[in-house]
Amino acid sequence: MTVTPFPRADITAPVFDIEVILAGIDTMAVQRPVAAQIVSVANSDDTDARTLARILSSDIALAGRVMKLANSAYFGMRGRVTSLQFAVTVVGFTTVRTMATVALTSIDDESRVPGTFWDVTTSLALGASTLAPRFGERPPDALCLGLLAQLGAALLHHNDPEGYAEIVAAHPTFRARRAAESRRYGINSLWLTAVALEQWGFPAVLTTPLKEIDDYRTMDGALLRAAFEVAARLTIEDYEDVPISRLTLGRLREDDLVPVLDQVRADAAELRRAMLGHPAESDDPETNPGGWVS
Repeated sequence: MTVTPFPRADITAPVFDIEVILAGIDTMAVQRPVAAQIVSVANSDDTDARTLARILSSDIALAGRVMKLANSAYFGMRGRVTSLQFAVTVVGFTTVRTMATVALTSIDDESRVPGTFWDVTTSLALGASTLAPRFGERPPDALCLGLLAQLGAALLHHNDPEGYAEIVAAHPTFRARRAAESRRYGINSLWLTAVALEQWGFPAVLTTPLKEIDDYRTMDGALLRAAFEVAARLTIEDYEDVPISRLTLGRLREDDLVPVLDQVRADAAELRRAMLGHPAESDDPETNPGGWVS
């Protein structure tokens, strides 16, 4: 595999080999064989919902999360999804594959990621999904983009916890943090995410925005830039807003963000519970139909 370098002239030598980090992900497949199989087969033309549900049923925790997400407010099917095959159909193959990738890389283990990781990730995912139609994108693809975007940050944190903690502490804003990552590692976290997703055969619709986010001349990264702005406004204390029209080449105005921020605030906790397998706030069977547990 050839790793595409981050295109900056002022990059210092990486602290460690990025290929070693990516190889480390592959070794996790032994610990989560079902998740690894789903990542492998979900994009195949020969895979249907029944096949994917059959594979998924071998991992009770992951199956439970898919069921919980399918019955969440986001998909508007609360309490009506009672079979795993129907759940796979509701959330879509890309989302199932995304959830398997989260499990495979262990970023669903909160002890292995930076402290605000999932607050930011849920805000990114919901922000991107809600804004997707304004950019001509599919909300499910945008949801997956947001859920996976910070995979590279988790990998850097896992392999260099003290150094990455210093970066996070010194650079609270995401763009400044990416620049600091590039100086320390030779690649920023979003490019690392893109490289990993390309290695696993994810489509360009999920990798191109990760590479183009800091090129303000192109619309390719505009949706993700807007999603990061939503996440920043919701998760960074004393954050100084960046005009959304600048980030989106005039596609959005400040008034457009008001309902998006409200929607993300309303749905973030439920999405986080679904992705991490946390129990719902009540034991109402509608939040966990069919007896699936995580």
